[in-house]
Amino acid sequence: MSLSRRSFIAGTAGLGATSVLGLSPRHAHAQIDLGDIRLDVVSDGSLTLPGSFIFGPMPKKALAPILKQYNVSADTLEPPCNVTLLRQGDRTVLFDVGSGPDFAPNTGILLASLDALGVVPDDVTDIVFTHAHPDHLWGVLDDFDDPLFANARYMMGRTEWEYWMDPDTVDTIDASRTTFAVGARRRLTMIEDTMEFFNDGDEIMPGVAARATIGHTPGHMSMEVRGGSDSVMILGDCIGNHHVAFARPGWNSGSDQDQALAAKTRVALMDQLAHDKTRIIGFHLPGDGTGHVEKSGDAYAFVAAS
Repeated sequence: MSLSRRSFIAGTAGLGATSVLGLSPRHAHAQIDLGDIRLDVVSDGSLTLPGSFIFGPMPKKALAPILKQYNVSADTLEPPCNVTLLRQGDRTVLFDVGSGPDFAPNTGILLASLDALGVVPDDVTDIVFTHAHPDHLWGVLDDFDDPLFANARYMMGRTEWEYWMDPDTVDTIDASRTTFAVGARRRLTMIEDTMEFFNDGDEIMPGVAARATIGHTPGHMSMEVRGGSDSVMILGDCIGNHHVAFARPGWNSGSDQDQALAAKTRVALMDQLAHDKTRIIGFHLPGDGTGHVEKSGDAYAFVAAS
């Protein structure tokens, strides 16, 4: 991919976001410092989803008062997409890369958000994928179908990679997600030569460890970023919303590929996060996605960072 192409894409990112979506370029809307590690949370826009995408398998009578409590529509959801940027020394790391221009009309503004921090695609040294769903992966290619982050090495959990690269996945995945499988395999093939793999518990770079949080996808990983005695958990989609996922973490969610396993993962993780008072960054949690978990009886609550 030529420099002129990359420059064109980076230079028009902000214009595309403002003219097509009616948005102004977004600056970092959260910043966390952990020793010599700086985390910035930036926006890739938001999704518009039918409520049934999450609420479909849930008991409707028990669900109704939770939605009322949180002022959430049963019909339409508009979750934000929060991408985490890590900078440490000469490393500039993205955890997921957003949707790019081809998945949803109100997403794809990541480059404009990074530009507000003075970060361009060529600056990115590492990209770590929590999982390979479209809103986390599809932004890896530019409008010419070339890798957008030309200088980056890529990292993904080995199980996640093997699942999406398996040619049988397109036939075994739920029919509503067939495009997910086709799109993931096509994009991962484009970056296969620079992909590195990790497993649960691996320290993938100084201060960053992989934590298996499977169920949303077969190899979903969260990332624990630690500086001294302080830590932040980058959740990806293992906790996918601020309402029913916290109020009833043991319920099956339609957004998860293995609903029962994802619920089991969510319950255990909620308990750990609340007990340890760990700060979290949620890809689809409201606002800037940062906060912590509090436990109340058998339920939990998301407490946004002030």
